[in-house]
Amino acid sequence: MNAQHPHIRPVIRQLDDSVANRIAAGEVVERPASAVKELVENAIDAGAGRIDVTISQGGKALIRVSDDGCGMSAEDLPLAMSRHATSKIDGSDLLAIRSFGFRGEALPSLGAVGRLTITSRAEADGAEIRVTGGRIEPVRPAASNRGTTVELRDLFFATPARLKFLRSERAETQAIAEVVRRLAMAEPSISFTLSEEDRVILRADAEQGDLFDALHARLSRIMGRDFIDNAVRIEAERDGVRLSGFAALPTYSRGAAVAQHLFVNTRPVRDKLLTGALRAGYFDVLPSGRHPAAALFIDCDPQLVDVNVHPAKAEVRFRDPAAVRGLVVATLRHRLAGESRRASDTVGAATLAAFRADPVSDQPPVARYQMEYRPTSPSRAAIRAAHDAQAPAFDGFADAPSARFEEIGEGDGPVDAPLGAARAQIHENYIVAQTADGMILVDQHAAHERLVYERLKRLAAENGIAAQALLIPEIVELPEDDAARILSIRDALADLGLTVEPFGGGAIAVREIPALFGRLDATALIRDIADDLADQGSSDRLQARVDAVLSSMACHGSVRSGRRMTAAEMNALLREMEQTPRSGQCNHGRPTWVRLSLSDIERLFGRKD
Repeated sequence: MNAQHPHIRPVIRQLDDSVANRIAAGEVVERPASAVKELVENAIDAGAGRIDVTISQGGKALIRVSDDGCGMSAEDLPLAMSRHATSKIDGSDLLAIRSFGFRGEALPSLGAVGRLTITSRAEADGAEIRVTGGRIEPVRPAASNRGTTVELRDLFFATPARLKFLRSERAETQAIAEVVRRLAMAEPSISFTLSEEDRVILRADAEQGDLFDALHARLSRIMGRDFIDNAVRIEAERDGVRLSGFAALPTYSRGAAVAQHLFVNTRPVRDKLLTGALRAGYFDVLPSGRHPAAALFIDCDPQLVDVNVHPAKAEVRFRDPAAVRGLVVATLRHRLAGESRRASDTVGAATLAAFRADPVSDQPPVARYQMEYRPTSPSRAAIRAAHDAQAPAFDGFADAPSARFEEIGEGDGPVDAPLGAARAQIHENYIVAQTADGMILVDQHAAHERLVYERLKRLAAENGIAAQALLIPEIVELPEDDAARILSIRDALADLGLTVEPFGGGAIAVREIPALFGRLDATALIRDIADDLADQGSSDRLQARVDAVLSSMACHGSVRSGRRMTAAEMNALLREMEQTPRSGQCNHGRPTWVRLSLSDIERLFGRKD
């Protein structure tokens, strides 16, 4: 029945093709950047070696994409404008998709909402077809080089209401540029140019060499030299899934997730599973509010991933999401730990800049690392008991603070060691070390805090987290599916000191909690973990709480600022840092040391141009 007129029976009508195409276009073409994405992907699928994109007024007035691919014949053009007509797949297996496009929706959708002209040549003479608001004109001959040029003018003129929802020309141009950048990263062997009228926004010539060399050069051009100089190479394979790419050092972080680029079988995607795995891979080494930078590529058999989730093709679904997430997290943590003694070049550059007077800026460049940190505060008794049990004194440190000044001799430490030999301590907090080609400045409290923290984590992993039994078990009422998710990871929770049991229906009984916590709102924690499992398929929430407590214990148990250290103590700290994973960042993600080369120091004093 009709809701507005309950006594009138509604009539079912067949929508005509033009209306159906405009409705479908709303899913495929959301904004000018969506149109550019579809057209550039078509050019890549056509085997193009060069792709030129020209836009005007943020893509609202003009989008032109030209390529030197295989082209289309005069007979192909009308068929290309038919919905669900494509050369990419034959329809026999929708999971064996090895191309960007496969639905045959992009060109008909663009023709339904704009003024579309396609000029193409395959082997013989060129041809052209025009479509205006869904109305297809006859094919006619046209002069053309081999390849295809698609020109879209007056986007959304046929659906003017959509124009009201577009952003400013500048914002739309930026969105188009981001689309072209991501596709250029995916295909380093193809040349890309993006121009707005007479201004070149992006130019990326085809890169030579093997896969990693070409990708290295393309990322350097697209993401900047700073990124690639401060990134580690990622390469791993497990169960038919291959992970490759580059991930930046923790000290090269960003204020927003704008430098995270993820690809599945070279397709740029925005996937919650992968972004969560990237975040988990940097767990414990980034300051609060900072985001990692990375370009990661996942390659697998098309049968293992479903790209037919949404018309925009930006989302994917893996057959075994836990395996993919585990591969990303484990590989990132392993590689970052292996590069733990590196600090990004940007830290040293910021330090050099801080030496120079800058009347324009009141804030030093390194202030971004000086972020407020509020650790989870365990009870003092818990800190004292756990520290006494698990945190032995640091090797090489005297029990009592040293208040005497000692002259440091040349033989007190090896200058050819990665962190050099200690030469002085200034302001009772910073160690100055000499290396073979420069100097190192170390924050003694931040560095020792990381060393103690890693020791506590290692002891906790070896001996387990002590559990404290509750006098009265805490009963948590959950929906049955959430309760099932919690019980599915009960063994992992038990390893962290949280013991749970089924209590009938959707109820969960919490019988033990980690002894480190003292007091704990188990109900809130269980519900948060259940939400993580429902949203991401995994949860690091309890591990994060445990690590926060260990971090607080490490902070209390590390050498304090203001303590005067002997030469032996300072060199012992440097040698321990060289052996400890993640020693380049403190527990809060800030750098623990800064390197200045001799040439940098000489440049400060005008001794070198």
